[in-house]
Amino acid sequence: QVQLVESGGGLVQAGGSLRLSCAASVSIISINSMGWYRQGPGKQRELVAMITRGGSTNYGDSVKGRFTISRDNAKNTVYLQMNSLKPEDTAVYYCNVDDLLHRASWGQGTRVTVSS
Repeated sequence: QVQLVESGGGLVQAGGSLRLSCAASVSIISINSMGWYRQGPGKQRELVAMITRGGSTNYGDSVKGRFTISRDNAKNTVYLQMNSLKPEDTAVYYCNVDDLLHRASWGQGTRVTVSS
């Protein structure tokens, strides 16, 4: 299983920004895709952003135009830049990888709290 370590969560005011990082235990060029999911209180886990091995990206409708996913292959790390944060963005954010055989791994999560 790929080991994933998330960091960068915290408490911010509405309108502020955070950058989340996800460091993988293997080269991310050996992974089919990586993404960020989140789960708020009483909600299902939902897709936030995903980036494929080829570099294409997908975003959840609620974060389009505000969040950006990117990667640094040399550091085996994927980032999520979150701007214009809203209270409804409050959730635990999880890093996910899908390997070349489509086997999934998950990080432990990092908590983001946005105050009004």
